[in-house]
Amino acid sequence: MTQAAQALLGCIADDFTGATDLANMLVRGGMRTVQTIGVPEAGTRIEADAIVVALKSRTIAAGDAVRQSLDALEWLRAQGCRQFFFKYCSTFDSTDEGNIGPVADALLDALKDDFTIACPAFPENGRTIFRGNLFVGDVLLNESGMENHPLTPMTDPNLVRVLQRQTKSKVGLIRYDTIAKGADAIRARIDELKRDGVRLAIADAVSDADLYTLGEACRDLALITGGSGIALGLPQNFRAANLLAHAEHAADLPKIEGKSVVLAGSASKATNAQVAHWRESKPSFRIDPMSLSRGEPVVQNAVEFARKHDEPVLIYATSSPDEVKAVQKELGVEKAGHLVEGALASIARTLRDEGYARFVVAGGETSGAVVQALDVRSLRIGPQIDPGVPATQSIGANGDAALALALKSGNFGTTDFFEKALKAL
Repeated sequence: MTQAAQALLGCIADDFTGATDLANMLVRGGMRTVQTIGVPEAGTRIEADAIVVALKSRTIAAGDAVRQSLDALEWLRAQGCRQFFFKYCSTFDSTDEGNIGPVADALLDALKDDFTIACPAFPENGRTIFRGNLFVGDVLLNESGMENHPLTPMTDPNLVRVLQRQTKSKVGLIRYDTIAKGADAIRARIDELKRDGVRLAIADAVSDADLYTLGEACRDLALITGGSGIALGLPQNFRAANLLAHAEHAADLPKIEGKSVVLAGSASKATNAQVAHWRESKPSFRIDPMSLSRGEPVVQNAVEFARKHDEPVLIYATSSPDEVKAVQKELGVEKAGHLVEGALASIARTLRDEGYARFVVAGGETSGAVVQALDVRSLRIGPQIDPGVPATQSIGANGDAALALALKSGNFGTTDFFEKALKAL
């Protein structure tokens, strides 16, 4: 797959859609990229310029997230990777217990390094950081709707404060006025922060140009943490070191024939708008968590609904924040989430067995459940559909037929994303 004998960049993502988001960015930079679903077995070799290990660790216990991340790091080190990337959401989804801080600390310890940056900025999707405060579009993070997230409500826009609550390491800030002065100024600021005992530093960024500058400035760091945006500047570092040749066809994928379906489990504003747009003119079936809890045949009914239509259908559990809270109050947060994820995963597996080969999936947790149900172990990354969302194809194992997948973070995509994704697949 690549002329390189071993991978250059090893990435650990805390959810599945975040992994494809990052892999998309690397492919755009000319790095031939493979995404694995979970940590592959010891001894598995993958030929690629970059490898992204997709975990489902964003909302699990911090100790479990650390263990999974360290397992991924050990496997990536065995692939010969020269630099490592810990990828999390561009809205810094986390709680005061973690998992961003604990995982970053553990990775630094394992790499025997003493400093890294944290930069979730993704200006192309409206995520920018100024003076340590994260903006989503024109509003602060805590006014963006993320304050209502059912698992990781973000009520503080100041990432220095947020990260400091998650870690015993000292947290600092690389402000925008330093970023504007270029890579040398950033490296000087890093040296200053290290002298002051800072181990983790939030980095401001309001444009793609800032991310390219940060990428250049961090070329010698063993570990970088952030959203997918910071990956913009990383391929060029390897190219400048004569380790990477630009792959013009890095995003090429063969066409896959088969039926299509859209599955949505996210409760984000973006996905709610996408579901509403689809329902204006196309067939849809709603998954009701309360019906699932009563043991009603919701999965069977959804599958039968799909069978009755010659065109792609939407099967969704997407609800408003108030509806989500009401269900969680009745069933509990964990049970409500598991019921929905399990139902959508079962639907995906049944439809796959009936000849469906193209799946558009909305929501990080939902995507994780679906790819596991489909027994997808790794993905080739194709062209971008919308910022942060590429087309992908499963790499068939044991003779399994390849599947075409678009795995979308809940907050990403235009209102007509589902239609665009089906066309792209």
